[in-house]
Amino acid sequence: MTLHILGASPSDRTTFESCRDTLMDGDTLLLIEDGVYWALPQHRPELARLPARVKLLKADREARGVELEALAEVDDSGFVELCLENERSVSWF
Repeated sequence: MTLHILGASPSDRTTFESCRDTLMDGDTLLLIEDGVYWALPQHRPELARLPARVKLLKADREARGVELEALAEVDDSGFVELCLENERSVSWF
């Protein structure tokens, strides 16, 4: 299993598409920094089609003033846990 960490905003479709194309069942996609904007309602259909589970970093969501419902969040400790439970991680910026 791989932890994919996406920090690129929706304006950077190329990075998202590169990440999307490598996702596999059992992987996790963690949205951080400007990547949390992918969790906005207009992008949810794209996230719903991904084979990976999607989570976002709570601190980054809060720092950007984004209010969201029904998407799993992790705090800093949860981020560390994701790093430990996955065999590898890939950062997408």
